[in-house]
Amino acid sequence: MPAQPLVVVLDHGADDLSALAEALTGAGARVVVTAEKRVALAADGLVIAGRARAADVMPALRSIGADQVVDRRLAGGRAVLAVGVGMHVMFSEVVQDDTATEGLGEWAGVVDAVGAPAGPAEVEVPEGSALFAGLEDARFHVALEHAARTFPLLDDWPADTRLVVPLVTWSRGDERFVVAVENGPLVGLQVHPESSGEPGAQVLARWVSSLPATAPDLPE
Repeated sequence: MPAQPLVVVLDHGADDLSALAEALTGAGARVVVTAEKRVALAADGLVIAGRARAADVMPALRSIGADQVVDRRLAGGRAVLAVGVGMHVMFSEVVQDDTATEGLGEWAGVVDAVGAPAGPAEVEVPEGSALFAGLEDARFHVALEHAARTFPLLDDWPADTRLVVPLVTWSRGDERFVVAVENGPLVGLQVHPESSGEPGAQVLARWVSSLPATAPDLPE
């Protein structure tokens, strides 16, 4: 059997992450839920996820050094998957209940309230998407009523660069918002794959299959 990549689901203490951890295990990963920086840095893939308020999650992330871990991983081209509020805090700012929370700033832009209610969402898949190809007719579960309605990085993207353009998957409907971003080692999901049935399982399996299996076994 091929080696299984080690995926750390970062335990920030503000959410129950067991369902996502179970889904990642089903997708073929060795999964550890931990707040330990050393393990998070060594893992083949790091997941930051949740459904809590960004105002509660961000202080917890900073207290365990997650901002430093994310910066070091991305600087080395190592995979980070940000789901739900995890994706929100990758932006510059998250506004909820009239409270503005400073994010990690990996992407410019603001996350705030959208008119679409939480629930199933249809998606507009960009050409070249590795995670959503063939899933144009699927519906994915969105748990949060806040999202990014723009992705400013694309507006300022230089035409003469060799860098790979980020791929943005948008929602369908009256109010368009960012559903997913595939930006090199950093992938963000507004949708929750662990509660999106078979399409969500496919997205997770594709992400897991993209990871190297180089992390050492953890000590017992």
